[in-house]
Amino acid sequence: MAIREPRTLDLRDELRRGGEPLPQILEEVANLAPGQSLRLLTIFEPLPLYAVLGKKGFLHEATRRGEGDWEVLFTPGAASAEKLPSKRLSLATDDGAWPPAGTLLDNRGLQPPEPMIRILDALEHLQPGEVLEAINEREPQFLYPQLEERGAGIRVDRRADGVHLLVRRGL
Repeated sequence: MAIREPRTLDLRDELRRGGEPLPQILEEVANLAPGQSLRLLTIFEPLPLYAVLGKKGFLHEATRRGEGDWEVLFTPGAASAEKLPSKRLSLATDDGAWPPAGTLLDNRGLQPPEPMIRILDALEHLQPGEVLEAINEREPQFLYPQLEERGAGIRVDRRADGVHLLVRRGL
């Protein structure tokens, strides 16, 4: 079998505009030839993407090229296809009463991945069952798999002033 050149996806301009490129990344992954790699050019190291594509069987190798300039190569490999127990995020509003949020994070005005890092850090400081509220300018698509892995529940309310998240630490 001939080794194919990696497919390259340059996300730097999209990310600088505040876009959420996850759907585009997943589409590129779906269109890869068997055994083909994907090279992403980004403005930060896409840490949450490692878990997302790792579940699809991809290994990663990241190289920082300069300030705000990263190259990440995702290569198919069985070693990263480890299956984790599946946990569902609670996106419904009727799954029982939650206590009021004890922490509020206003992430508007921050560039990715800072909102996600702030939310995950705050989550680690919550007691089991405690809730935090976060307000983001955009849908935090990379955050959802991270919350799933940590067994956290989430409620999402999309409003004119941003995406409001309630995140509850697992019991």
